[in-house]
Amino acid sequence: MDAQIKDIRLEYTDQGTGTPIVLLHAFPLNRTMWAPQLDSFSASFRTIAVNLRGHGGSSLSQASYTLEDLATDVKDFLDHLTIQQAVFVGLSMGGYILMAFYRLYPERVKGLILADTRAQADTPEGRAGRFEMIRTAETQGASAIADIMIPRLLSAHTIKTNPELVGEVRAMIIHNPVDTIVADLRAMVERPDSVSLLATIARPTLILVGELDQGTPPADARLMAERIPKAHLTVLPDAAHLSNLEKPEVFNQSVLSFLESINSN
Repeated sequence: MDAQIKDIRLEYTDQGTGTPIVLLHAFPLNRTMWAPQLDSFSASFRTIAVNLRGHGGSSLSQASYTLEDLATDVKDFLDHLTIQQAVFVGLSMGGYILMAFYRLYPERVKGLILADTRAQADTPEGRAGRFEMIRTAETQGASAIADIMIPRLLSAHTIKTNPELVGEVRAMIIHNPVDTIVADLRAMVERPDSVSLLATIARPTLILVGELDQGTPPADARLMAERIPKAHLTVLPDAAHLSNLEKPEVFNQSVLSFLESINSN
C-alpha cells in the first residue's frame, strides 16, 4: 500500500486489527526486515511497517533530511491513517527516530520498544566512521556499504550458517539508492544526544538488545533501562544488531508479552 504524505509517497504494510503497532526499520534497510514480526504481531494487533522516505518503494523528495523530518513523516503518516496513538517499535536508526518522535509528539505514543539502539549522540570516532561511509557510498555504491554493514548487523555464526538471511539483508541494502544511504548517515551524524530525554519518557517501555550487538551493545541498552522510569530490559542471547531477524522467536515473545501487559492496564 502507498500513502501520499505532502510531497512524499510512503510505501507500507498494514495487517491485523486492534491496538496499532508501528514498526520503524533500521539503516540501511526497509520494512521487509520486519517480516518475522508482521505475521506474529498481526494475529492480535494492527501491525504497520512503513518504508521511511527514500527506502524501498518510498520516494525521497529531497537529498537531505533530519531524524526529526523522518519523525514528522511518521506523524503525518499516522494522521493519514487516522491513528491518534500507537505503540512503536524502533530498531537501530528506527530507535533514533522513535526518540525524536517522542520528543516532538509524546501524546501520540502509547508505548515504546527500543531495540538495538542508543540514546547517546555519536562519539567523534563514530562521526568519523559515518563520514568515511558516506565517501564509500558516493564512490563505490550500495554494494560496498553492504560489505561493510553485514558484519556489523549479523553475528559471525549467522553469516557462516545462514546464507539465506545474509542474502536477504544484502538485498535490502543494495536496493536503497545511494542518495538515501548518504542522507541517512548525515541525519544520524547530526542527531542530538537523547540521554536527557530518557527520564522524561512517561510511557511503558521495553528495551531489547542482542547479546552480541557491537554497534549498540548491551551497555547502551542498560543505560536506557536505568534512566527511563519503569523500563524493562531483555537481552537476546546469541543475537547481534538485527536481533529481530537472528532470534525472531525470542524477540517476538518479548514484544508480545509487553503488548499484552499494556493492554491489560
